[in-house]
Parts: sequence; C-alpha cells; structure tokens
Amino acid sequence: MRFWDTSAVVPLTVRESETRRTREILSQDDVMAVFYATEVECVSALSRRLREGNLDQPSFDGAIDILIVLLEHWLEILPTHDLRLDAEVLLTLHPLRTADALQLAAALLWCEGDTEGREFVSLDNRLREAADNEGFTVLPNQSRAGV
Repeated sequence: MRFWDTSAVVPLTVRESETRRTREILSQDDVMAVFYATEVECVSALSRRLREGNLDQPSFDGAIDILIVLLEHWLEILPTHDLRLDAEVLLTLHPLRTADALQLAAALLWCEGDTEGREFVSLDNRLREAADNEGFTVLPNQSRAGV
C-alpha cells in the first residue's frame, strides 16, 4: 500500500502526461491510502478543468465514475486533532500550502511516523520534496515527475 496525494490521483481519472506512470504505480497495489479530503480535491480539479474548457462533459462524467471506483478501494485517513497539529508543525518545517501539509500529515499518520520503506505518490514538486525530507520514498521517480 502507498499513500497517494491528490495530484497523483487526478491523472488516474483523466488522460494527462502522467497518466501512464500513475496507472503503472497503481497496478502494483490493490489499495491506496489517501487523505479524507482527496475526493473533494479531485472533484475540484476536475470541475476546474471542465469550467476552463480543458475537459468536456462526457470526459468529466467518466472521470467522476473512475473516481467513484477508486474511492471504493482506498483507505481514507480521517482528520483528527493530532493530524491537524502535525500539519501545523509541517508548515513550520516545509514551504507547503495548507492542503499539502494536511496530505503529508495524513501520510505520517498512516505510517505511524515510520516512513522507512513507505512510498508517497505525488506529482507536486513542493510536496514531493517535503515528503522526501520526511523520509518517504517518493514516486514516480524524480527524473520522471514534472509538476
């Protein structure tokens, strides 16, 4: 099982430059660990693409259908008081946005703080760097990611 940030989940639902790589990573696992807000963040990203004309309605509907299938098979890390406190600490240690700090705090909660051998899937460069600094193995391989 790997922890998945929203930036890596969205390409599983719509064709993007990183779709093939993220699907390869997913094919190696049957369960994804994600933060509680991942579903909402995915719908936000897809809705933005629809509004901006980068996604048509049938593609949006198909992406939502794929998201529903994914969420039926993922482990959701729920928000807790400790997670919020951990996110606040992470904000002092790394140049992260609030949502990214919550994602990373959820990943740390998921692995109970033991990041050795744990994989974090993200396409966001700032979040990737913070996850790496926290000891996660970050996927996809740095030379291949480009967000």
